[in-house]
Amino acid sequence: MTIGEIPVTIGGTMNAAASPQDGPHGGPSDREFMARAIQAASRVRCITSPNPWVGAVLRTTDGDLFEGVTSEPGGPHAEAAALAVAGERAVGSTLFVTLEPCSHQGRTPACTEAIIDSGVARVVAAIPDPDPGVSGGGFEQLRSAGIEVAVGVGADHARSQLESYLHHRRTGRPFVVLKLAESIDGSTAAPNGTSRWITSPSARADGHRLRAESDAILVGAATVRQDDPSLTVRDYLPPVRPRAGSLDPIRVVLGSAPEGAKVHPCVEMSGDLGALLDDLGKRGVMQLLVEGGARVAGDFHRAGLVDRYVIYVAPAMFGGDDAQGLFRGAGAWDIDEIWRGQFRSIDRVGDDLRLEIVPCSESATGEGSGADANLVSGETPGAL
Repeated sequence: MTIGEIPVTIGGTMNAAASPQDGPHGGPSDREFMARAIQAASRVRCITSPNPWVGAVLRTTDGDLFEGVTSEPGGPHAEAAALAVAGERAVGSTLFVTLEPCSHQGRTPACTEAIIDSGVARVVAAIPDPDPGVSGGGFEQLRSAGIEVAVGVGADHARSQLESYLHHRRTGRPFVVLKLAESIDGSTAAPNGTSRWITSPSARADGHRLRAESDAILVGAATVRQDDPSLTVRDYLPPVRPRAGSLDPIRVVLGSAPEGAKVHPCVEMSGDLGALLDDLGKRGVMQLLVEGGARVAGDFHRAGLVDRYVIYVAPAMFGGDDAQGLFRGAGAWDIDEIWRGQFRSIDRVGDDLRLEIVPCSESATGEGSGADANLVSGETPGAL
């Protein structure tokens, strides 16, 4: 499900009549233009890391619209891109942006300076940026310059879209996605260890989308020895690709990968999983995709380190009790000890179902919902 039906045109011009800006979360026009910014941001999800994937829409005083998105690292941010195509017409305009504009000099100049210098009269931002270098400083600079600032329009959608970035900035660790594939009777591999393939080509292509959206992918050394996976992105093409062409994440192996394994070059790691996440976070990994095997999946699950479970369920059955399950290792001994989460979304992907599940603690915080996840993705499950 996508937001809006109008295609995103970077730097294009459109016209939109003004409408009231009523209510604490913005009027109809504010919500509409923020939705356009969120849709635009979804197109560059795979090229901006370690920067957040941000969209911006600038509305001039006569109703024309100019859009911008975050470029690859070192290139303009979304706000600067929209201002560049608007030029002098930015004077007196309203700028809609999915994340608080940066207020510090990094690889590029501060976006707040560009906004102030352009003559923008009003900035509507979906959410604050928790990055210590920003964290409200962008809003403060804009208000000090006499620019009206509104925060919160489209906040749930933007939080869902940027969840891995926000998690990384708040915790210093990557957002952990555990991907699993199982039969309808809960098994991931036959008794002899074979598992290719339980799910349909469409589900596997969707799994490659997860790889493309992740900064690193992790498997155990036993999986490398058993399956010799390459862990590359082969069956997914995002709307915008990196200039270098490669979508492959950093490949991480728990333990040692045999010489000549397809996973090379890879990063070999061991030890405490929390310390491993701290290390990857310091390397700029915002999202880590854990693909198994069952022992590794169980270890991450039992340690409470998974932020989102993505489970592909195939309409297939092993028909016995000797196939391998999702996890290896000791689980809950008593029914009162079982782990419980909440479904974030349930989608059909080809012949299979994709279940997205989050820990109940995340659901209680209000940081995202099933509706948000589907609205901001900009993609239709199974249409890969």
